[in-house]
Amino acid sequence: MFLGVDGGGTKTAFCLIDGAGTIRARALAEGAYYFGDNATGGVDHVVRVLEEGIGAVTEAAGIKRADIEHAFLGLPGYGEVPGDVAALDAAPGRVLHHQRYASDNDMICGWAGSLGAVDGINVISGTGSMTYGERHGRGVRTGGWSELFSDEGSAYWIAARALNVFSRMSDGRLPEGPLAGVLRRHLALTSDLEVIDVVLNRWQGHRSKIAALSPLVGEAAGLGDTEAAVILTEAGRELALLVDSARRRLDFSPDESVLVSYSGGVFRSAAVLDAFTTALRSSATTYELRQPQFEPVVGAALYAAKLAGSPLGPAALTALRSTSEITTTENRHDTA
Repeated sequence: MFLGVDGGGTKTAFCLIDGAGTIRARALAEGAYYFGDNATGGVDHVVRVLEEGIGAVTEAAGIKRADIEHAFLGLPGYGEVPGDVAALDAAPGRVLHHQRYASDNDMICGWAGSLGAVDGINVISGTGSMTYGERHGRGVRTGGWSELFSDEGSAYWIAARALNVFSRMSDGRLPEGPLAGVLRRHLALTSDLEVIDVVLNRWQGHRSKIAALSPLVGEAAGLGDTEAAVILTEAGRELALLVDSARRRLDFSPDESVLVSYSGGVFRSAAVLDAFTTALRSSATTYELRQPQFEPVVGAALYAAKLAGSPLGPAALTALRSTSEITTTENRHDTA
């Protein structure tokens, strides 16, 4: 039995699978993000979340924690505070009461789910953005440097660009397009300057609330707003640049065809996905773009099996596909 854990800022998913590709149990617990604007108790909070979720999923499967052959736990924020890594590495052992597990950033769950834990690159674009890829057992992360100065192509980045365009439209520095009206209606603004009060005062600059404005950019583009359309096109191109960077750092040769997939809510935008796909296809190198195969939490369980030296075979993967819902919802950057 293999346990996958996909941690996020708002919820943490747990999944148990067996070697035949059967999902034996699922569970949900609260978010495991332990610092930043939604910090709730440090690493001890992570332990509490794991205790709740692992207890629930093992009870649902009718097994003991000792029956878990191996576990992989994708934890939001892992590796971003070097001083916390040792404590995060130890946290699952406090709950499982054995050492047959590995922990890392939750971006790996998205990669393993989207590509079935095989060599290739997955790009995540949710609240934030990043890529993770593996080749011959070596992993590389690109992007994900935070919304303050990175996370290009993410929901936050799209929304921040839209707010900038709104301010320029209001000033007359840009011709006013449908985006201005869409934002005024959504935010119920009594004056354009009230957007400052909404975003900085009422929302306190909360990244998730700002990122939640990104679908409005797609709405405005659909109404013919050229500035909104440019933002979405540039988002897709930025995400493709993350993939190109990961490819170079993984030392794929120029003539190798590299598997690429994606996860995160931004890819629900046809405009972003089209721009992303076009940028990859126009590259001098070759990519094979695939739709996501599995949910991130199922990917975590698949990765656990791989780490245990017991990767699921073709028949088991086929069985797993028949019972697993494919999703492109974000990981952390929520992460993503």
